[in-house]
Amino acid sequence: MAKEKAEQIVRRTWMKYALRGVRQNDAHDRLDLAYKMPDPWHMASEQEQTRFVETCAIIERELGDRFESLLEIGCGEGHQTVHLTDLAERVTGLDVSETAIERARRRLPEAEFLVGDLAMQPWVTERGRYDLVTACEVIYYMSDMPGFLRSIDELGRSCLVTYFAPAARKVEAHIMAMPDVKTTTFRYGDVEWVAAWWQGAASR
Repeated sequence: MAKEKAEQIVRRTWMKYALRGVRQNDAHDRLDLAYKMPDPWHMASEQEQTRFVETCAIIERELGDRFESLLEIGCGEGHQTVHLTDLAERVTGLDVSETAIERARRRLPEAEFLVGDLAMQPWVTERGRYDLVTACEVIYYMSDMPGFLRSIDELGRSCLVTYFAPAARKVEAHIMAMPDVKTTTFRYGDVEWVAAWWQGAASR
């Protein structure tokens, strides 16, 4: 217990330093700096693992249990990707951190992982390129939230985003502007998240 508490303090101190001044995803160097510590977001924790399981359960219930192709935006080190691979034949993970992507490739060599910003990908305007696009816990870092949501709406036949419930005031107006969006909440203890999903442009 003492070791776990010490590790938590170290992680929080490091993240406070690494993410200083980060307000959007174009601060690539600061986001990559966070990954100089392995698992900086504590994705191996029971809380986050529960979030992954609940997210996949929502996808299966509301959007389908099998997809040919899936794009995970903000895949980090591939912790959630492990769960998403159970839902799709082909999974592509995208993250701005090269360090994170290196670890994701080691974790899941069978998946495709790309480094970079979504807006800079040559296929970003390709309508319906993926059967499902997910963006879990990343919308906070988008400097242009409406533009980001339009991009995933274009790319995905189905789209799903999740976000921390206390951040709803910051992001919800943009998400609720998507066509026929539906939402639900899920919890781990006193921590609550919101999941939102809709049919992408190619499916409407």
